[in-house]
Amino acid sequence: MKEINIADVLMNKRKEKGITQDELASYIGVSKASVSKWETGQSYPDVAFLPQLAAYFNISIDDLLDYRPQMTKEDIRKLYHKLSADFASESFDEVMVHCREIIKKYFACFPLLQQMGALILNHSMLAGNAEKTASLIREAKDLFARVTKESEDAELAKQALYMEASCFIALGNPNAALELLEGANAPSLSAEALLISAYQMTGKIEKAKAALQVGIYQHIVSLFGLFPSYFMLYMNDPEHYEEGLRRISAIAEAFDIKRLHPAILTNIYLSAAQGYTAQGMKDKALDMLQQYAGLVTSNIYPLRLHGDDFFNLLDDWMAEFDLGTAPPRDEKTIKQSMTDAVINNPAFSALISEPRFQRIAEKLKNNCQEASVWKC
Repeated sequence: MKEINIADVLMNKRKEKGITQDELASYIGVSKASVSKWETGQSYPDVAFLPQLAAYFNISIDDLLDYRPQMTKEDIRKLYHKLSADFASESFDEVMVHCREIIKKYFACFPLLQQMGALILNHSMLAGNAEKTASLIREAKDLFARVTKESEDAELAKQALYMEASCFIALGNPNAALELLEGANAPSLSAEALLISAYQMTGKIEKAKAALQVGIYQHIVSLFGLFPSYFMLYMNDPEHYEEGLRRISAIAEAFDIKRLHPAILTNIYLSAAQGYTAQGMKDKALDMLQQYAGLVTSNIYPLRLHGDDFFNLLDDWMAEFDLGTAPPRDEKTIKQSMTDAVINNPAFSALISEPRFQRIAEKLKNNCQEASVWKC
């Protein structure tokens, strides 16, 4: 991913012209050794020589440098997964230094900045303390803000705006998030419905079916993402609370969410358990935590997005994600996070002395230790 590739350009253009290094050196007014170093990448021509070299080969300076300020989608995907793995196996601070070098080098590549912001946000809890974590969240927020303001890709800018707002929420600044999101909840046309109709009218039935499945899947994921907030807001309304849990559980069973997307179901169990704990309903809270522990210690790894018999046309769409079909963090980090969400969660302090809670905590710790030799 070298961003300046003048060495190859010089060598190829010189050979196309059928001249030697001596002849090029004589024309430019430098030694043959200098030209040789340029072509082998040991050094770059002085900036004053660039117009002369470009004119000699009848190309622009940009073509001469073969400057590549952008990374391809596939390069970004590979880089994200490599860095995510590095966070699990190498020094956190050293990986962050590498991340910042990449960001600085490709600061005009907005798809990369979006994914680097997500990478930093997803791993910020590994920083070591709350102050460092908050600093990393602010760093990610600034990247999202740049994408929102500078990118000409409307969809990318919209997603960056949402991520920026999520950073403000994580930093305890809801007013800033509200200011960003003002009007975001306004009624709008369904892009999926329009796309399905267009495909159907043009006879592209398989594409219409695929768009339909994508739309249903995305709305299901969004629905599950809303329910942790539902449990929080209806904590003091037991009737609504129970009915909400009953309905989302029925949807989970209907769409086999345990197999299709277990990660979103763990959030339901966890948030429901927190609500029950706050209500003083310890047995129900422990029932939810039991389901949570049973799911996160089951054979769901490696976590990856995928379709199933019902969503049988999703896999091609998922393969186009900027981050592929793998999770944003490695298995070890995911298990660590899932364990911490229970045993280090102050919301469950009232349950610590309960034997059932202790057994659940032990089960989660054992699951975490299976993924790593380091202690969870």
